[in-house]
Parts: sequence; C-alpha cells; structure tokens
Amino acid sequence: MTLHLQPVRVATCSEDSDGQLVFVDGFLVAVLVQLSGQHGANAGMWFLEAGFGLTAVMSAPLFLDVDAAQDWIGLHLGIKRIGA
Repeated sequence: MTLHLQPVRVATCSEDSDGQLVFVDGFLVAVLVQLSGQHGANAGMWFLEAGFGLTAVMSAPLFLDVDAAQDWIGLHLGIKRIGA
C-alpha cells in the first residue's frame, strides 16, 4: 500500500483552504488542510479535516508538515511510507 497526495482547495468557511486529499491504493483516507495565518503560531501547520476508516479519529494532532501527517496516517493504517 502506498500513500498518494492530491492538492485540493477545501471549502472550510475560513481562510484555511489549501489542502491535500490522501489516497491509499485509490481509496480516499483523509483530507488535510493547512492552517492559515489566522491561527497565529500554528499557521502553516496541517490539520486532519476529515479522516475515513481507520483515520477517522475524534482528535488528531496538528502536524508540522505534510510528511508528519503522512507518517501519522500510515501508522493508523499499518503502512510505512516509501522513502520515510
């Protein structure tokens, strides 16, 4: 199994609209959104806007970057990212 990212704009009703769809073997497993400047010190970090299946958790951490988010998703799905 491998993770694949696809950039997307997400309608979050806030300034946070830059996102990534995360697929595993063609299945959508998560939607990540990058936090905007309105979040102060957390600006630029990534948030799990939506998780599906094993990534559907009540509370996910903020991620420093997309790589950290992919590592967290991979951990929950029991896969290791190529090149990680």
